[in-house]
Amino acid sequence: MMKKITIAVAALMLSFNALADAEKGQSYYLKYMKPLFGYNGDVLAQQHLQVEWKSYFRKDAKKFIKKYSQKHPEAAEFLNSETFQKIAPHLQDFVMKYAADSGELPDCNS
Repeated sequence: MMKKITIAVAALMLSFNALADAEKGQSYYLKYMKPLFGYNGDVLAQQHLQVEWKSYFRKDAKKFIKKYSQKHPEAAEFLNSETFQKIAPHLQDFVMKYAADSGELPDCNS
């Protein structure tokens, strides 16, 4: 019985951590990237499937940086910054959570 409770609590804690990362990613998108990209985070997230987002964020998000620096030249400096590298895992969680094939939509202020 105690083992089941421990497993349940651990699973609950992990799910909260995953949600927190996506929420951080959404906040970072609003703060740093929306002003550069000019559109809400849901528009960004819906551009790709989850498997595609994984690909874009592999190897220090090089594929993401390349694509979105070309698409938004005004964002290139930020995308190549240390700040972007620090927030990239959270951004990945955000776009993966709301990807085109996720079935979820972020709230209206994303």
